[in-house]
Amino acid sequence: MSDRQHVLNAAAELVAAFARNDREAYFAAFSADASFVFYTLPQPLLSRDAYQALWDQWRAEDGFEVLSCTSSNAVVSLQGDVAVFIHDVATRLRMQGEQHFSQERETIVFRKQQQGLWLACHEHLSAMPEGLPPP
Repeated sequence: MSDRQHVLNAAAELVAAFARNDREAYFAAFSADASFVFYTLPQPLLSRDAYQALWDQWRAEDGFEVLSCTSSNAVVSLQGDVAVFIHDVATRLRMQGEQHFSQERETIVFRKQQQGLWLACHEHLSAMPEGLPPP
């Protein structure tokens, strides 16, 4: 299997774990030193542990739950042992008892590990520009 296909598979597994609200599998797709930039937060999260702590806080305080997530328009750019994965995501969440739907664009940077596994080391989520049709 090509590196491109390995990255696409790693991205699909990451999105599927998020979509089924599988916290353990989702965070296992990231390296410990992963960083996260979400336009909905005032500052970046500079480790997987920081994001996990925020996720747990959202769950405890807001009843956070992922209901669905679909990926479309995937593009992979290989840069040696690093790959940039870009896609559009449509997500449905529950917070504070209410459902929320968002359409966003996301970049995930994957880094090839010594054992050949591709782990995400950076995630950047952006709002979808206004006026674009849904993916």
